[in-house]
Amino acid sequence: MNLYQVLFELIDMRSFSNLWYWIMLAVMWSSASHWVLGVPFDLISRARRQGGALQDDLEVLVRINTARMLDIAQTAGVWLVAFLGFILTTLSVLAVYYKIEFAQAVLFLLVPMIIVSLLSLRTSRLIKAGEHQGDALHRRLIRHRIATQAIGVLSIFVTSMFGMYVNLYTGALG
Repeated sequence: MNLYQVLFELIDMRSFSNLWYWIMLAVMWSSASHWVLGVPFDLISRARRQGGALQDDLEVLVRINTARMLDIAQTAGVWLVAFLGFILTTLSVLAVYYKIEFAQAVLFLLVPMIIVSLLSLRTSRLIKAGEHQGDALHRRLIRHRIATQAIGVLSIFVTSMFGMYVNLYTGALG
């Protein structure tokens, strides 16, 4: 056996049995949960407790990020939907019809993040419509974080169940 064969036996290069995929999944959801509309959650917590300048910073950051997100949706929304539709259709065909594991793994990363992005867009619209100060802003950001965490937990659970199925199925074949 040469070094190449030993490495590929030691480090399985398939998606669902690859440690790096699971590390990336954990980091992705950790980051999505920590950054609520582009604002770190520790700033939200501190602004809620202490108020004052921290609250002003929070409101400014939220205003900037929501305005940016709504502007992108307004100007490039149609193109983004068309591009994501193309990508999702391509990945779905590769994942379901051709059973390509990499496409399946990417779908398990991409689809929940698209849902979180839509939730962020909805939250941005609600904040712009009037929940942009004080306790109303805190409640809206915390609700958004809890919803993101719930989507993340469900996504990790479904991904791990499907990943175990794929690993058991391909392990039984090999």
